[in-house]
Amino acid sequence: MRTKTYLSTLLGSLLLGVGALLFSSCGKAKPELHIYNWSDYFAEDTIRAFEKQYNCRVVYDVFESNEAMYAKLKAGASGYDVVFPSSYQAYMMHNEGMLETLDHSKIPNIANIDPKFLKIVSLDPSMSYSVPYMSGTTGIAVLADKVGEYEKSWAIYERADIKGRMTLLNDYREVLGAALKTLGYSINTTNPQQVAQAGEVVKKWKANIAKFASDEYKPGIASGEFYVVQGYSGDIMQVMEEAKIEYFLPKEGFSFWADDMVILKDAPNKDLAYQFINYMHDAEVAAANMEFTCYWAPNKAAYEHISEELANDPMIFLSDEQMDKGEQIIPLGAKDQIYMDVWAKVKSEE
Repeated sequence: MRTKTYLSTLLGSLLLGVGALLFSSCGKAKPELHIYNWSDYFAEDTIRAFEKQYNCRVVYDVFESNEAMYAKLKAGASGYDVVFPSSYQAYMMHNEGMLETLDHSKIPNIANIDPKFLKIVSLDPSMSYSVPYMSGTTGIAVLADKVGEYEKSWAIYERADIKGRMTLLNDYREVLGAALKTLGYSINTTNPQQVAQAGEVVKKWKANIAKFASDEYKPGIASGEFYVVQGYSGDIMQVMEEAKIEYFLPKEGFSFWADDMVILKDAPNKDLAYQFINYMHDAEVAAANMEFTCYWAPNKAAYEHISEELANDPMIFLSDEQMDKGEQIIPLGAKDQIYMDVWAKVKSEE
């Protein structure tokens, strides 16, 4: 979802690793916290300040999709403490016994969580296994000077005049969900016929796109390589100043989502993991991360610390009318296979 800092993160991890080796040669090694997260998701000083405050070392790995993260963990990857899945993925992981049941006494800052978020958006309103981090929307960004006049609709992907200059996310629930909305269906339908119809819509869109992309769309639209992209609100806001980019929520409907912080059941450093989650919901830390990511951190104590511009941005704080048109992707259990089968056909057919 967010990729531009991957190389810098990797380099930083390598340098930190060298530092840890040097440190261990002359004294006791610092405790380590292993984080598995999307990239471009923390303000610049977030990790450094945490390391200083808790006299520890953070090792930061990134993933580009919930599916990739989940597959890696199920394949036996271990050693991670805090992971940042989207809410529907966290729900699935919890049901499979992968997550720690949270001790709220170790996370006093969860008192800052916005009750509105817990009521409207959260799939875990009691925060029994997850704590919300950020929330946003999935919509469409366009290069206005390249696209010309356009309707704020998913139908923009039917425009053959900009064929090869558009992208859709490489995410079966997001893309099929968009097509379901154009057909007047729920993003979470389990009706096989409705999902199959959505697949036919996506096949038409596929004929006009350059690729399915969950990473390249952000630098691509900023550089002018792509004119229309399906993307995440905060990602788009981060590059709006680099080009004449407009972001809209299609009239047919859209998805809104949340990413959560969870502690894995087999996390090697659970105490430090709790400290990190609590730290992330310090009012000033949460505010700084909101300013950087351009997403909604549902932390009511942070709102007084953000800029007036951010506080009044309708892309971050949606109106009630917008919320009514949005729908959150929820886990479907075994019936998720309906979507996976249709997606496989979409991706394989020319």
